[in-house]
Amino acid sequence: MTDGLTALAVGLGSALSLAAANTLVKAGGDILVTRGVMALSAALLVLPGAFMVPLPGPETIALLCLSLPAHWLYQTALIRSLSKGDLSLVFPIMRGSAPLLTAVGAALFLHERLPAPALVGLAVASASVAFFVAPRQAPGPGDRSAVLWALATGACIGLYNVIDAAGVRSAESPWTFIVWLFLLDWIGVTAAAVITRGGTYLRAMSGVLKAGFAAGLFSLVSFSLALYGFSITDVAYISATRETAVVFASIMGWLVLKEGFGLKRSLSALCLCVGLALMQIGQMG
Repeated sequence: MTDGLTALAVGLGSALSLAAANTLVKAGGDILVTRGVMALSAALLVLPGAFMVPLPGPETIALLCLSLPAHWLYQTALIRSLSKGDLSLVFPIMRGSAPLLTAVGAALFLHERLPAPALVGLAVASASVAFFVAPRQAPGPGDRSAVLWALATGACIGLYNVIDAAGVRSAESPWTFIVWLFLLDWIGVTAAAVITRGGTYLRAMSGVLKAGFAAGLFSLVSFSLALYGFSITDVAYISATRETAVVFASIMGWLVLKEGFGLKRSLSALCLCVGLALMQIGQMG
């Protein structure tokens, strides 16, 4: 649909800013409240854009009405999976399954068909992401609920990716869908944070304002790039490229927090690059 290098740059830019946003959310301490501040900050940052983009038409409004519940379901499944199991268990499942589920959804509902090299690359990239953050021990019997919620999270990512791709493609301008999605997305996670934290919400919010605002800025950049990418190339390609965020986040942890990287992660990152290269070849073909 467009120059492959442009799509690659968009996907990697989205991944890098997503990694920065997730690092800041983790630094905030209270993940739920920080995500709420992040979403509200993104809405405030994008508010001037509502006066600059064309108004959404009936089809775009309908897709926004589908997209917002999908995003809220994702946030619910994400929080449930993190509460049921360790991050090292649920993260590889949700992030590794998301590109494959996105590709299935795009094939069914957007009629996108990836060429053979791109399909192989997608499988390699997804497996590499899962292996990159895989726990050292296999999940035990008590982890079944966490695994199911992690799979639900990956399915929700695939769901909103497909809906959002249809949204940016249906709008008079892709930025119309992007702006209005950010303007409304904060409602679900903020409501959940207020209900969960009750009278302590404002105090908890004040403690994560800086991290939440910075995360909101990076989140705005990341998802705007992803949504724009959906408007110019295959959804599965952008989804797989965006999952390199797990590599970028680990590099940030290695450089800033002095966390380990290790041989396994180095090999996984190399395989991920191979998978993305195969997808790039498929795009060029």
